[in-house]
Amino acid sequence: MLSPAMSDPKAGIREELLGGGRPDGSEESPDSSDERLRSRFGKRFEAGEVVFREGDVGEHAYLLEEGRVRLIKRVRGVERSLMMLRSGDLFGESALLSGAHRSSTAIALTAGVALALDQATLQHLLENNPVVASRLVKQLVRRLRDAEDQIEIMMLSDMQSKVVSALLKLAQNQAADMGGGGVMFSISPMELSTRVGLDVDTVKRVVQELREGQYLRVADERLEVPDLDALRRLFALLGVKDEIRGEPDEAP
Repeated sequence: MLSPAMSDPKAGIREELLGGGRPDGSEESPDSSDERLRSRFGKRFEAGEVVFREGDVGEHAYLLEEGRVRLIKRVRGVERSLMMLRSGDLFGESALLSGAHRSSTAIALTAGVALALDQATLQHLLENNPVVASRLVKQLVRRLRDAEDQIEIMMLSDMQSKVVSALLKLAQNQAADMGGGGVMFSISPMELSTRVGLDVDTVKRVVQELREGQYLRVADERLEVPDLDALRRLFALLGVKDEIRGEPDEAP
């Protein structure tokens, strides 16, 4: 059986940061350990606060404890959302490289707190805790996959196709973990907007159309795809329609 630290990467990070608990070997209460961690590494932020800016030297990586953070990047003078971060996410990994500059800006969407880890602390975690190192690698692979998905979605011209493609990828990833059947996952309109490169109102409108077509069920920020095959067929149909619209007129 895996120990709590091995089964929960976040617990592994906490255990390493706490240095194994109290000197006398007794167990520490969760509230006490939280207080100790946050007094040493904690960085509190308010909604709208900039955690770090694109172009800054990366001095700390952050483990998000509470709240939500958005990563944005300026492209040709326009700010583009890259990713939405939730509790448990590690971000700002550029701190691993001495002198590396931030490739994006992190802005708090809500009030919250993160553990700020300097280069030496982060390096120690990676060298001494294989679970933490594995988690970082998996997160980087996931971000690479998400970036590839975003590129693929951006190449679609139809707005409904963009949203359906993003939902289909999320549902398929979730189904792979769950083993099939109806698929549920959490995503906010802003997060979905970030994935597809459309404004939030457009995303909400398309989601409502999919809901009316019974391709989706919606409850707060949780979406359910009751029939994954039906959503796949819809995406294929949208692709056919897009090809037809894109065909040039025949020469007379």
